[in-house]
Amino acid sequence: MTATSLTRRRALLAGLALPAAALPGCASLDPAEYADQKPVLDLTRYFDGMIDGWGMVQDRGGKVLRRFTVVIQAGWRGDTGTLDEAFVWSDGERQRRVWTLQRRQAGSYTGTAADVVGEATGTARGNALNWRYTMALPVSGRTWHVDFDDWMFLVDDRVLLNRATMSKFGVRLGEVTLSMTRR
Repeated sequence: MTATSLTRRRALLAGLALPAAALPGCASLDPAEYADQKPVLDLTRYFDGMIDGWGMVQDRGGKVLRRFTVVIQAGWRGDTGTLDEAFVWSDGERQRRVWTLQRRQAGSYTGTAADVVGEATGTARGNALNWRYTMALPVSGRTWHVDFDDWMFLVDDRVLLNRATMSKFGVRLGEVTLSMTRR
C-alpha cells in the first residue's frame, strides 16, 4: 500500500468516525425496561414451527433499498434451537441462513450462523429480546463486517416485530424492519 492510499484510507476512516464522536452520548436501551410487558416472549415457544415474515432494508436517510419475504422453519431440541430462514429479495435474489440458538441462563441466548462473525448474544425480558451480532455482508465484491443491534417485540401470540440498526465503526448505516407471523 502506498503512502498516498494509506493517507486516503485513514482520512476516510476518520471521516466516518467523526460524525459518531460528535453525537451526544446516549445510553442504549436495557431489556430489563420491558420485564413487566406482556405477552412474555419465550423464544422456545415463538420460534417453533413455520413463521412468515415481510421486511425492508433502509439506508440511514430512510430510503428503502430492498424489500424481502422470509419463511422460517423453527424448532427446538432441549436448549438448542434451529431457525432455517429462506429469504426472497425484491430483486429476485434468494438467500438462506440457518441459525443455531442456545438457551443459556434465564433469558439469555447465544447464536451462530454461517455469515455471523463469532457469536450472537441476546437477552429476553418481558415481551422484548435484544439480539447483537456482527454479520459478514458482501458489498461491491468485498465483505464488510457490519454490527447489528436487533430489538424484537412480541405483539401477541402470533406477531413479532423486529427492528435492527446496522452500524460500522460506530456509524449508523441503516435499519432492517421485519414483521413476523406464526402460522
